[in-house]
Amino acid sequence: MRPIMAEQMAYALITGASSGIGRHLAFELAAKGLDVVLVARNDQALQDLKTEIETRYRVRATVMGIDLSVPGAAADLYSQVRSTWPVPDVLVNNAGFGSYGLFHEADGEVLQRLVQVNILALTCLLRRVLPEMRARGHGRILNVASCAAFNAGPLMAVYFATKAYVLHLSEAVSQECVGSGVTVTALCPGATATEFHRTAGFPENSWLFAPPVAARPEAVARYGIRALYAGRRIAIPGVMNKLSILALRVVPRRLAVTMAQRIMKH
Repeated sequence: MRPIMAEQMAYALITGASSGIGRHLAFELAAKGLDVVLVARNDQALQDLKTEIETRYRVRATVMGIDLSVPGAAADLYSQVRSTWPVPDVLVNNAGFGSYGLFHEADGEVLQRLVQVNILALTCLLRRVLPEMRARGHGRILNVASCAAFNAGPLMAVYFATKAYVLHLSEAVSQECVGSGVTVTALCPGATATEFHRTAGFPENSWLFAPPVAARPEAVARYGIRALYAGRRIAIPGVMNKLSILALRVVPRRLAVTMAQRIMKH
């Protein structure tokens, strides 16, 4: 890796960058002239993304093939980053995955990895970068939550719960950062046309992740980066997603959970 000195070009650290929303978040940030440090498990996908970004945007892209489901991996990642680079100008906590099925039938090891990635790795990176951004007086953080954060989700109980954690953590830390020069944004997309549902084990005939219901990942990423640079605390792309979340404020919780289960079954 070639060191980047503090006075050189700003950069973004992006987890879960190899596919889906994360891939397009990397494109959006590179288009703004930021160098990017791309983190994911899939080395080949990262190398392909690096080549495309450096060709299209003339910025530097560095790849780090790391499995954030391994305990301690997030701390090791940030230590490696800071041994070579200055404090990131942008941190994108996008890495995450889901698991579909009844909670009592779920693979316990899969659920542990899910919590490790969706909660513990994100929390670790946020805790590591935030004091340094505050000391410097500026920085932007984008935590990718989900519309799932606003309700309980039968058949994806742990995933929904982890995204509620991400949303609430982001809101609280954003408030704590008022006046510091650092902003924290929670991006809350709805169903998006990525490989997420296949990885999670959704039924193949599920309509939830098919057009026109599912959003395009490039549109979600573009919306998220606009919200990040506007300093917004919560970013919910899509009119229907916004209306659905507003409806949850008046619908009885028991009914909302029952409706969520029916949606997840189809």
